Amino acid sequence: MKRLINRQPGPMLRLSLGMLPFLLLLALYLAASHTRLAENPNDKLLPSFASFGEAVQRMALEPSQRSGDYLLWADTGASLKRLALGVGISALAGLVFGVLLGSIPYLRANLAPFVAALSMIPPMAMLPILFIVFGLGEVSKIVLIVIGITPFIIRDLQQRVRELPAEQIIKAQTLSSSSWQLMLRVILPQVLPRLLDAVRLSLGSAWLFLIAAEAIAATEGLGYRIFLLRRYLAMDVILPYVAWITLLAYLTDLALRLISRRAFPWFHAQTGGGGA
Repeated sequence: MKRLINRQPGPMLRLSLGMLPFLLLLALYLAASHTRLAENPNDKLLPSFASFGEAVQRMALEPSQRSGDYLLWADTGASLKRLALGVGISALAGLVFGVLLGSIPYLRANLAPFVAALSMIPPMAMLPILFIVFGLGEVSKIVLIVIGITPFIIRDLQQRVRELPAEQIIKAQTLSSSSWQLMLRVILPQVLPRLLDAVRLSLGSAWLFLIAAEAIAATEGLGYRIFLLRRYLAMDVILPYVAWITLLAYLTDLALRLISRRAFPWFHAQTGGGGA
């Protein structure tokens, strides 16, 4: 008899088990919503799915009477632009400094303690400072994302560089490779798939910092809309917005996984298929 730790579910069973928590959560919500609406048809805390449908149609398919924009799509575009810029800058900085700190001992001795200290600062504590320094515009929101996730990416890639087999470095040196050639031809190709993994792991934090910044100072964006409507207890809009953010985050993660598997099949063959 196989031990439980050695049993592997088949594809259909894996899909069913993965969907089970979502179905249970949906059933729990439907039961709670039905109970509250039966007691008070005007209850706003747990709206019915019909209310969700009306709210989504109003936000996504009908232009705003004030601005003429389709609010869901305008908010999504604004948030994704900020997120893409923040994560893109963080990924580039994380790659450059991660490779340099992992490869050059003198630079690591000089900057690694500083990066470690930066990673310990709560990014949300920096938000008022960023608003004072950069103003309430786009820059402060993007900088918050960069400050929040770049130290993590740098430290992760630095550690990955140091874990590369020493034999590879020695062999390249015996072929007269310079330090820059080592970094560009030996280290960089092996670190790129790790970079995508680090970005994937930091996406949740990036969304958190973005929503927080938009909630405090913005005129559009998913976080702005959620915190604007909270004062009206508009859960029929807030909950679909939260679900939409979750879907966007999942699709971004999925896209990065697919890119990694297409671009670096050798890496996933070594790691048994890559991350979850």
